[in-house]
Amino acid sequence: MAAALKRTGRHDFVVLERGPDIGGTWHWNTYPGCACDVPSHLYSFSFAPNPEWSQTYSPQPEIRAYLQRCADAFGLRAHLRLRQAMTSAAWDEDAQRWRIATDRGALRARVLVSGVGALTEPRLPDVPGLEGFPGPAFHCVQWAHDVDLSGRRVAAIGTGASAIQFVPAIQPRVGRLHVVQRTAPWVVPHSSRPITDLERRLYRALPALQRLVRGGVYAAREALALGFTKDPRLLGVLETLARRHRERQVSDPRLRELVTPAYAMGCKRILPSNHWYPALQEPNVELLVGGLREVRGSSIVTGDGEQREVDAIVFGTGFRVTDPPVARLVRGRGGHTLAEAWAGSMRAYLGTSVAGFPNLFLLLGPNTGLGHSSVVYMIESQIAHVLRALRAMDARGAAVAEVRPAAQQRFVAFVDDRMRHTVWSTGCTSWYIDGTGRNSTLWPDFTFRFRRRAARFDPSAYELRAARPSAPAGAKPVGAPAVG
Repeated sequence: MAAALKRTGRHDFVVLERGPDIGGTWHWNTYPGCACDVPSHLYSFSFAPNPEWSQTYSPQPEIRAYLQRCADAFGLRAHLRLRQAMTSAAWDEDAQRWRIATDRGALRARVLVSGVGALTEPRLPDVPGLEGFPGPAFHCVQWAHDVDLSGRRVAAIGTGASAIQFVPAIQPRVGRLHVVQRTAPWVVPHSSRPITDLERRLYRALPALQRLVRGGVYAAREALALGFTKDPRLLGVLETLARRHRERQVSDPRLRELVTPAYAMGCKRILPSNHWYPALQEPNVELLVGGLREVRGSSIVTGDGEQREVDAIVFGTGFRVTDPPVARLVRGRGGHTLAEAWAGSMRAYLGTSVAGFPNLFLLLGPNTGLGHSSVVYMIESQIAHVLRALRAMDARGAAVAEVRPAAQQRFVAFVDDRMRHTVWSTGCTSWYIDGTGRNSTLWPDFTFRFRRRAARFDPSAYELRAARPSAPAGAKPVGAPAVG
C-alpha cells in the first residue's frame, strides 16, 4: 500500500508498525521450519520480482529479507514508525478525520488503511489447568528461542499448517514428542526444490522469463479453484495423490487410520509436506488423538483420556482470523466498533469497505483469503481499488468516501450465495468459519474475478461527501496512513 501511494505521488502518509521491523507474518513467525506453502514466484509483489529466491517455496528468513529490501528500494523507511502500536482509532464526524491513538502519541488522518493481516494474533485453546503448568508453554508464533528443547519431553498441540512444519524440525533434538491431534489433515507431496544458479542467472538477465513462470504458477493455482469453488468432485485427483502419499509413507495400519481425514478434501486447508508422516513414525514421536482436554500439573490429558507427563508445551493452534482484535479498536460513525458492527461475522464491500466507517479501507478484510492461491494477488487487487477511491475523492472534491449499506449487502449476498457451492460448505469445521457458522474468511471464486470487480470504482456504491465548512479544508491530495 505504501509503495502504491508513493508511485501515485502521494507522500503524506505514515505506516504504524508495532514491531521492531517490518515483515508482518514473516517477522513474527520464526518457529523452526517456518516457510510459505505458496510458490515463491507468486508469493511476491508483482512490481518487485525477486530473481534470487533459493527455493521454489521460500523459507521465512528469505521472505522477511525480501520485504525489508522492498522497503529500502521503494523509499518507505522514512514513512515507517516502528515500535508504535495503534491502541484505538475513532472517526470524528465533525472534523471528518480519523483520530488515532498509539502507545507513543496521537495523530489525525483523513484516511485509515488497516493492513494488520490475519496470521499474527495467536489463538490459544481454553484448556483447564494450563495456568498451573510448571514448564514453558508457548504458541508457535511466539516461539521461545531461549528455551532449549533438546532432550526434553514436548507436547505439540495441533496438526495444522504450522505444526506440520515445526514438528519435523524439532523432532530430531527433543527427547520425546507427543503430537496431539484433533482432526487429521489432508497432506499432499511437497514439490519444493532448490532454484538452480542457472535459473537465477536467467531471471536476472530476462525478467520477462520470471514473469512468464509467475503466470504459469498463477494459472495452475487458479485451476484448483474449479474444485474448491465450483465442484468439489474435481478435487478427486488431488485426493488420490494425497491418499497414495499417505499409503506410501505410513506403513503402520493403525497410524495410517489415525492420520486419515474423515472430511472432504479441501474443506480444511490442504497441507504440503514430505516430512510430516516420516516424523510421526520416528521412535521418539507419539501421535495422540482427541485433542487436548486439560493440563493436570505437569501432564497433558487428551480427549480420549490419555495422560502424558511433559516438560514443555508448544501450541500450533492457529490464529484469530474470524475475530481479529483490531476490530475492537476501531470506532466508526456513531461510536460503534467494527466488532460491534460485525456482531460475530465480518462483512465488507469487496472485503475492503464497511458501511458506517468512512474513509476506512481494509486489506485482507472479510472474504479475501484464499484456499488455493496467493493472497498477495488479492492484496494488490484491493490496493488498486483503494487508489481508485482516493482518485474519485480528489476528482470530486470529496472529503469522505463511505460505502452504502445496500452496496455492501448486495456484495455479501453474492459471496454467501457463491459460498454454498464450495468445498468449504461440505460440513467440516475449520478456521475459515466464524462463530455464527458463516465462512467470512475466503473468496469463493477465481481470483481474477475479484480483481476485475475491485478494478472498478462504482460511484453509486459509495457516498462521496464534500468537506464540512468547519472541517479543515486542506489542499493536499488525500493521504492514507497504512496501519500495520
